Amino acid sequence: MTPPLISRRRMCPGAATMRAVAALAACTALVSGCGDDTGPDRAYPELATTLRALSHDLDEACGRTETPESCAQDLDRLTAPTERAFAQVLDHKLLDVGTVDAMNALDRARELRAAAAREARSRQDPHHLPLARAVAAEKRAYQNLLAELERLRTAPPPGDGTDPV
Repeated sequence: MTPPLISRRRMCPGAATMRAVAALAACTALVSGCGDDTGPDRAYPELATTLRALSHDLDEACGRTETPESCAQDLDRLTAPTERAFAQVLDHKLLDVGTVDAMNALDRARELRAAAAREARSRQDPHHLPLARAVAAEKRAYQNLLAELERLRTAPPPGDGTDPV
């Protein structure tokens, strides 16, 4: 019986390591190439931009020296960007129960603030305590809505991400 043919070629120790690294890189490239690269951008850049702008506007609304009445006017200016963000969520079909609840809470907070503002105007008191509380509640409702919208924007797709688009 003849012995099997054995290559007596000498390899330097670094060559085996380099081959292993190259094979690992090739496997990684193959695996990452199997995803759906033609699918939509999961980061939703236009929604991210809208949410950043809304967050910035909310942070600048209601400065420490402002009266609750002027703060209410600042919050009124947030209505259009909020509706734009909500429309983008609908466009991307990202809506869920948590977002609807947050939007409903914001609507209730706006209604309470409007009622408190009417009462403050009738009393001619720009520092009316119920108005200040209503404004603070509305600002918290905006913050909760922003958190929900950001959660939706960054949530992974349903399933394992391999579903066809």
